[in-house]
Amino acid sequence: MAALCQQRRALVEIPAPQPKTAARMRRSYLEILSARLTPSALPRGRNSSANTRRAHSLDLSIGGVWTRRIEEQCEKMDEHPTPLSKQQLVQLIRSLILVEQSQEPRILAADLKYLQEDLQLKKTNIYRSIPYSRFGSNRDAHCYRKAYPHLVAFKVSCQEWGQVLLRNKEWDAALEHALTAWRYTSELPQWDTASHNALREQCYSILAAHGLTALQHYQPEARRGRELLRRLKTAQLHSPSVAPCIQELQRIMGCVDDSSMDTK
Repeated sequence: MAALCQQRRALVEIPAPQPKTAARMRRSYLEILSARLTPSALPRGRNSSANTRRAHSLDLSIGGVWTRRIEEQCEKMDEHPTPLSKQQLVQLIRSLILVEQSQEPRILAADLKYLQEDLQLKKTNIYRSIPYSRFGSNRDAHCYRKAYPHLVAFKVSCQEWGQVLLRNKEWDAALEHALTAWRYTSELPQWDTASHNALREQCYSILAAHGLTALQHYQPEARRGRELLRRLKTAQLHSPSVAPCIQELQRIMGCVDDSSMDTK
C-alpha cells in the first residue's frame, strides 16, 4: 500500500525560460542612421575617395561626434520607453541633423545632389510609415500620428540645411535648395484634418524665407533670373507664401533691365 502512495516522478522537466536574443529586437533610429552612413554602405566607383571622405564626415560613431547630451537622451529613451512630447521629438531630430552637419557643413551643403537625396529619403520614410492595410482612410488622425516623426524630420531638414547654405553665403545654391525642397513639400500627403497640414505650410514659410534672404543678397544674371522667376511662379500654385520672393526677383530683374538700357 505504501508503494502505491509514493509520489510519481515527473517524466519531463520544464526548462527555464531562455533570455530573449537581440536578433529580433528593433534597432533604434540612431543605429539605423549610423549603419546607413558608414563607409561600407557607400557605392564603389570613380568617386570612391569622395564617398569615403563624405562617409568619414557623416559617420556618427567615429571620433566622438556624439555629444554627451545626445547620448544621455538616447539612454533615457531606452530605459523609459515613454512616448516623447512634440517638443522633445523636434529637439531630438534637430540634434541628429546637426550632428550630420557638425564636421564639414560646407562640403556637404555644396553638394546639392546629396541634399536632394536627403529630402527624397525623408519623403519616402513618410509614406512608408503610413499603414495602408486599413478599411478606412489612410489620411486620418491615426495615420498622421504614425507619420508625424518623419514629417518633423522633413521640416527640420529643410530648415537646417537652408540655414547652412545661407551662413556659407551660397545664395544661388540656397535658392536652388529652396525650390527643390518646395517641390518635395508639394508631394507630401494631404491629411483629412486641416490642422494636420500645418507642417506643410510651415515648410513653405521656411523655404520662402530662405529664398527671400538669398535674393536680398544675390543678383542673378538675366537668363538665370528668368528661369528662377518661371520656377517661382510655378511654386506659387502650391502656396502663396512665395509671393514676396517673386516680387523681390521682379524688382531685381527690373533693375537689371534698366541698367542694361543705360549702358546701351
